[in-house]
Amino acid sequence: MAQAAKPSSAKTDTSENAPASPPPAPVKRNAGKWLLIILLVAVVVLILLVAAVGAFLVLRKNHSNGDTASHEPAPAAQAPAAVPVAPPFTPAIDLTKPPVFVPLDPFTVNLRPRDADDDSHYLQTTIILRVTDAKTAEALKGWMPEIQDRINRLLSSKNLTDVQNDMSHEHMQSEIMGTLNTLFGVPPPPPDVPQGQTTLGPIQGVLFKTFIIQ
Repeated sequence: MAQAAKPSSAKTDTSENAPASPPPAPVKRNAGKWLLIILLVAVVVLILLVAAVGAFLVLRKNHSNGDTASHEPAPAAQAPAAVPVAPPFTPAIDLTKPPVFVPLDPFTVNLRPRDADDDSHYLQTTIILRVTDAKTAEALKGWMPEIQDRINRLLSSKNLTDVQNDMSHEHMQSEIMGTLNTLFGVPPPPPDVPQGQTTLGPIQGVLFKTFIIQ
């Protein structure tokens, strides 16, 4: 007659052949750690994005201001206060064309007496003529006797008062110049015209180098 199985052995076999139990679930603390890391990365990316956008806007604004300034006309510089400036000196005579001077022999003439009781006086003077050019000066040599005669007659017509007043030299210079220019077809100037205003003839000036009255 067969023996019955031992209960202890059957129980032992059942525990050895049972399937393995599943692994325990992951701890929730690890999931929270990863979530925190993702949030930090997202915040950093957001900060960088905001900074980039801000820098872009600032650069764009500066560029726009630069373009506007380049197209706007520069303000006109304030003119300094006007300072009175003397006008440039303009000589009455062209200094690039110096005149030619013709010296004459000295003249000694007796002056007319002013009245019967007037003592005799004479005038001694040396005259120099100013002419337009050297060609005219050379041509005057052929006229010299008549030039000297006209000057002698004019000086001899003067009395002591005529040659001693304040305007005597200027009047006599104008008279001599007008008298000599009539030799060359120039009309005589009006009376009392100052020397230098009748320069149409070859004789443009009369100068007294010496002027002695005795």
